[in-house]
Amino acid sequence: MAGVYVHFPFCATRCIYCDFYARVGKDWKPYIEALLTELSERKDFLKGVPPTTLYFGGGTPSLLPAGELARVADAVRTTFGVSDFEEFTLEVNPDDVTAERAAAWRSMGAGRVSVGVQSFCDTHLRWMHRRHTAAEAVTAVETLRRAGFDNLSLDLIFGFTELSDDDWAASIAAALALRPEHISCYQMMGRLADSDEDRCRRQYALLQERLSAAGYRQYEVSNYALPGYESRHNSAYWAREPYLGLGAGAHSFDGDRLRCWNTPDIDAYAASRPGGEERLSDREVLEEKLMLSLRTVRGLDLSSLTDPELGSVKKATLEELSRAGKLIVEGSRIRIPEGELFVSDWIISRLFPEHTA
Repeated sequence: MAGVYVHFPFCATRCIYCDFYARVGKDWKPYIEALLTELSERKDFLKGVPPTTLYFGGGTPSLLPAGELARVADAVRTTFGVSDFEEFTLEVNPDDVTAERAAAWRSMGAGRVSVGVQSFCDTHLRWMHRRHTAAEAVTAVETLRRAGFDNLSLDLIFGFTELSDDDWAASIAAALALRPEHISCYQMMGRLADSDEDRCRRQYALLQERLSAAGYRQYEVSNYALPGYESRHNSAYWAREPYLGLGAGAHSFDGDRLRCWNTPDIDAYAASRPGGEERLSDREVLEEKLMLSLRTVRGLDLSSLTDPELGSVKKATLEELSRAGKLIVEGSRIRIPEGELFVSDWIISRLFPEHTA
């Protein structure tokens, strides 16, 4: 399968935790034209494989007029000769959701909406510089439901100093009360992160416990879904499937070794679309396979590796991690147990070729 990602790098305000490329108060009209030009020029990147997923991310795509979003979606369909997508996701902020916009998003073909809630505590939302309140987040979900959306994802953030365990439990409960089909939860990183690793791990474990009890299945380090509602687009990333990324700062992958990207600058992108590319070495391909596969609960089938790749994964390390309960070995498949996903990066790095303690 293949996917198309379109980046809309516009925001009304800048959230304190965000490290995605975005600009505040920028005119979007020249950008849309540049997007359509790039789409036309790069239509052969997927090598004739029609995309099955479309993802509009940002930034804040919901800031743009629905008619302009529809123009881009229709252009993608026309360019690749597809009438519809198995999954078409639109990222939105709660304060952008109105009955009129929700109806327009449905009309343009979006079937899945990812709502950037982040927290159900107004104090924390203000600290993050979010523009909505907890009540507005609830209203947004209700509005989307009335518009006919039956596949909603909510984003939450944990692991920052201001977040107590009780606060986190309350946000989880508020999210579950809305019964979204999907929930993504990310740990705060960088200078704003909680330095208390024990508390962060405790909050991660609480999340796993509460969501599992409510019928959600964890399928990746940060993602949970009701059965059948796993994100197809994001799952393709972890399976190293090809995808075309359009827009300033967007990345693309050919499904093999080529990774390329556009400049994270709206003006330069609109003027000439500079960027870069790299071809992965054998070692980098193996490390990607390990890193991406083992982020998922399903793990990695070692039989899918080439002979040289398999030879680079040290059996002694596999046995050591298995004995320590950090890795489960089931025939040819290896996976990280749910209880150890919090330290998945450390476990995965141990499997890299030429690892040194």
